[in-house]
Amino acid sequence: MTVLLDARTSQNASLVNSISIPVLLNTTPGLFGQIGLNTQTATGSIRVQLSGTATIQLPLLPAATTITLQVVRGTALTDPLIFSSAQSLDLSILGPQLFTFVASDVNVPKPASGPLIYTAFISSNLLGAFRVGPESFNGIAYSD
Repeated sequence: MTVLLDARTSQNASLVNSISIPVLLNTTPGLFGQIGLNTQTATGSIRVQLSGTATIQLPLLPAATTITLQVVRGTALTDPLIFSSAQSLDLSILGPQLFTFVASDVNVPKPASGPLIYTAFISSNLLGAFRVGPESFNGIAYSD
């Protein structure tokens, strides 16, 4: 029987145009969400479902801009990469553009202590794009 262990949300911005944060270059991605899932009661294998949304505004001088989203199990970019995606901004859309993802982490090792942490990062190949909201990062942990 499947058991729900925990569900968490990191909600950075609930509304469109409610924030204005520059998207950093691929060499120094910015954190846009972090959650800690309580998995200490797991008796079987752990599975985690992750999802997220980030809304990006084109630079003032539109150029071919690619946004990269990365999710790691941990807190640093050097931790195990669970998900990555790269998508180009549509130059014909002048308003905010929504990026969403769904990812899974299967057979997750149970942490020795504390929560199971996931961190979502965002970056761009060019400077000038802005995170404008809405923006969220969600996770649900299950066990057998």
